[in-house]
Amino acid sequence: MRIQRNVARWLVVLGVLHAIVACAGFFAPYDPAEQDRKSPYLPPMRLHVVDGQGQFHARPFVYAFRLREGTFDQYEEDAGQSYPLTFFVSGAGYRLLGFLPCRLHLFGAEDSRVYLLGTDGYGRDQWSRLLFGGQVSLLAGLLGAGITLSLGLSMGAAAGYYGGWRDDLLMRVAELFLALPWLYLLFGVRAFLPLAVRPLAAFFLIVAVIGAAGWARPARLVRAVVLSAKERDFVRAARGFGATDAYVLRRHILPEAGSVLLTQAAILVPQYVLAEMTLSFLGLGVPEPVASWGNLLSSLQQYSVLVSYWWMYLPALAMVPFFLGYLGLASSLQERGPAYKIERRGLGSLT
Repeated sequence: MRIQRNVARWLVVLGVLHAIVACAGFFAPYDPAEQDRKSPYLPPMRLHVVDGQGQFHARPFVYAFRLREGTFDQYEEDAGQSYPLTFFVSGAGYRLLGFLPCRLHLFGAEDSRVYLLGTDGYGRDQWSRLLFGGQVSLLAGLLGAGITLSLGLSMGAAAGYYGGWRDDLLMRVAELFLALPWLYLLFGVRAFLPLAVRPLAAFFLIVAVIGAAGWARPARLVRAVVLSAKERDFVRAARGFGATDAYVLRRHILPEAGSVLLTQAAILVPQYVLAEMTLSFLGLGVPEPVASWGNLLSSLQQYSVLVSYWWMYLPALAMVPFFLGYLGLASSLQERGPAYKIERRGLGSLT
């Protein structure tokens, strides 16, 4: 029961985080590509509830920024200009969950803009770009993991169930993929693909490359499960009654690999998100102006940005909860696997 509660807890945490990213247009006050050339590299605005005179305000507010005297890129708060936050405001149009046209945003401010995480060199809101960029990076990780697990399931099931020369061939190819450093493999494959492509085409190219590069380990795990399951009595009985190979695999063998695939999914998704970030960071992923987590960090390649604007690091910290959530879920699923098998054996002995 404790392990099941841990799994449920991590699923709830990941569900909330993914729901926020999926509804990025609602939680983000601005369009991620909208530029404010008058405010490049503006630092994050702090929310206040107490003004300079010590008076409490029920509604949070922000102060406007002004250039510090004698500088051209150093800002300070202007206590004479405050802007209260307004909730559930109408703003830039977006598509909720990708298909519902909507203009409602969680917060905003009249006669001013609110930059909770500051702006980049083009004056684009980093908070909005972080949320919309999460849609690209997380979707790439989820789709890439889906492709990998589909390939691993089909290859591992074929190798384990049929054996013989099919098993030898598929496992030798899997060993080759395991021996190759996957990151350099991604670079090599991506280098042969065209660089000047549309953002949507670049996204699907990245997903295909990432998904096709990591199928070997899930295939070996599925193969081991299939080798064990196909020798059980109920599988032999099904064959004796004339069940086809497809029926035996679908009804009796492949369900045994469910826990393995779930654990692998929890491990692969953050790895593939990191792979997409790496490619986009190096300019080989989704191009501008589309936001992704890799694009948000790409400006750190400039030394002036690296040493002068600390808030440009914040997108990297925002990714930590997602990675910790997936790793915690994977750990709980790995603990659940052996305990679930022991529980089933115990119930079987009682009956």
